[in-house]
Amino acid sequence: MPLDTVPFAGTSRTWGALQALLESDGTAAHPLANRLATTLVPLRDLADSIHFLCMLHGRHPGVIDHASAHSANNAAGEWTAAAAEAFAVERAYLVRLVAAAGPLPSTPGQAACDIAVEGQRHALDMLAQSDRNGCAAGAAIALALDWTSIRGILHIAGERLGVTAPPTLLPPIAETATIVSALARDPAVERAMMFGARQLLAQHYGLWGLLEARVSARPEF
Repeated sequence: MPLDTVPFAGTSRTWGALQALLESDGTAAHPLANRLATTLVPLRDLADSIHFLCMLHGRHPGVIDHASAHSANNAAGEWTAAAAEAFAVERAYLVRLVAAAGPLPSTPGQAACDIAVEGQRHALDMLAQSDRNGCAAGAAIALALDWTSIRGILHIAGERLGVTAPPTLLPPIAETATIVSALARDPAVERAMMFGARQLLAQHYGLWGLLEARVSARPEF
């Protein structure tokens, strides 16, 4: 269900801005991500994406774990703690998909791609451990929301690889929207939260761009 059709009380201007950011800069906005969310793409392209998503989000502690440890807001702390526990299930699912997909597809320029993703991981770690109140929470919130689109791709891959997707345990949209609205009451925290969300989505969009370049670099057959 699209975010803008989910009914709940206490919507805020900031929540609307976050939805708009997801629509313009999130995974669902990237052409490759949209192609991968179909059943017609080559399995090797799906496998490549799974491997790189695992490089970015398959290790522990990750973005949400770090954000939970750095939360300065009680309500956000509860949300990030619950989200971190839920994301452990997503991480395990991602690892199972990588195992089922087999080796990383051979692609020219692999070393440069590895360095690029390592840089992204470092950027996300820094973002999720920021001492700026609201920044880490914003990154964690953006990851949880953008994961809905990513999970659609994982589900397609799971169907083709014979890996059953576990039920998602990530916080419901209404809970996430409530936390966003609560954090937005402080203008400084609101700015930091939106900065964290924007940077997280920029890293995701950059990853899809990298994966699109890898698709183009591989021979057709």
